[in-house]
Amino acid sequence: MGMEGRSQVVFVTEWKSEADKVVYVSEWKSEADMVVFKTEWKSDAADDSGIWFTTEWKSEADWVIYFTEWKSEADIVIFYSDWKSEAGWTK
Repeated sequence: MGMEGRSQVVFVTEWKSEADKVVYVSEWKSEADMVVFKTEWKSDAADDSGIWFTTEWKSEADWVIYFTEWKSEADIVIFYSDWKSEAGWTK
């Protein structure tokens, strides 16, 4: 199910209308489209890797994302992992 993407530098918006991706965070890895590892280093973010760096600047983001409480309206379902090695698309 891959989506086009470069490195995953993400900017979180409060406005669904300006988002590139509507994201739902699941408690269950088994239902996730992507396992995401949050990094503190922009240089760690890699092409379509699931390794996300959150930026304060919308202009430098590859994806502008909006977090939804409703799985049914999400473009992508993610699961956060504490392990960088688990990051990536699952489907």
